[in-house]
Amino acid sequence: MLSPSKHGREARRAFEANWLARLGWLALAAYVFYAGSLLDLNWERLLLGLDNAGRLFGRMFPPDYSRWELLLKGMMESLEIAVLASFFGIAVSLPVGLLASRNMMPAWLTWPARMLIALCRSFHPVIVSILFVKAVGFGALAGILALVVASIGFIAKLFAEAIEEISLKQVEAVRSTGASMPNVLIFGVLPQVLARFIGFAAYQLDSNLRNSTMVGIVGAGGIGGTLFAAFQRFDYDFVLAILIAIIVTIMIGEILSARLRAVFQ
Repeated sequence: MLSPSKHGREARRAFEANWLARLGWLALAAYVFYAGSLLDLNWERLLLGLDNAGRLFGRMFPPDYSRWELLLKGMMESLEIAVLASFFGIAVSLPVGLLASRNMMPAWLTWPARMLIALCRSFHPVIVSILFVKAVGFGALAGILALVVASIGFIAKLFAEAIEEISLKQVEAVRSTGASMPNVLIFGVLPQVLARFIGFAAYQLDSNLRNSTMVGIVGAGGIGGTLFAAFQRFDYDFVLAILIAIIVTIMIGEILSARLRAVFQ
């Protein structure tokens, strides 16, 4: 049993102030105020922005669905871009993620695979879309290629991390039977990560559906191009109709992806 004096010393030591952490928080707060002063953040601009936003929203209502054929065509193109990009992105991410898993592959294979993943994750899909628009021209192909790159950067990383968390006992048991490497993957690795793979794939499809509306703004196909053209023409009522269609589509995709994840969990 601790004596009262020793117990007091232990209590003081347990709640001792961490001055280094406090200095770090103070430095962060000081930098926030400093960065805000450099970026010209002030209440006047915020209030002016709210006033402009009020006038903009006033011009948006009611939404105009008279050009529903143009709206439907753009949404269908965005959906096609998202599905194709998800299919090819996931198909490439599976072997890349496997090569990047350090518990299954040697270092001379994992490092190049991880460098490829890091490269794909380095840039926003809009920036990649601009590069592909310059390379292959305007249209859906540029959007598909950009979202394939984005899918590899996200899904391959998650695939690799999921494989690294598996139990190697099952893998060794399959190897002890003299099974080939493909059979080891099918019977030793895949059963342990299949549910997570399905969840990752469903999430990436949902993410590509959202991103497909953005890449169109820079000319990579989809409803984004229609939305940008409506903004340029000041057709704000048609802009609202497009935004509502995008929200409904994303919500439906979210519901379907949640159902898909629930089936395989």
